[in-house]
Amino acid sequence: MHIDKAKKRIAKLVKAGFKGYPQIAIVYFGKSADCATEVAVQFTLEEGAEMMEERFSSETDARESEVIQTALVKIIERANATSVIEAAGVSIL
Repeated sequence: MHIDKAKKRIAKLVKAGFKGYPQIAIVYFGKSADCATEVAVQFTLEEGAEMMEERFSSETDARESEVIQTALVKIIERANATSVIEAAGVSIL
């Protein structure tokens, strides 16, 4: 999947807001606000359930990595997520 298509699909799901569970949360991490070298994908099946997390890292900006963005779309689809939340910006490590 092309990077722009993957980013647009994720943005559309994020824009829809919270619609219930299962929920996916995406959080980007990096040494500076300009470059996210790590992304955490957090999955919650239902309210009060334990959150599961998977992390991906990249030598370049993970937000611009076609492989990582495509993987995020596939995870969202396979989890059958009703809600997708994305933390704004990059959390500093």
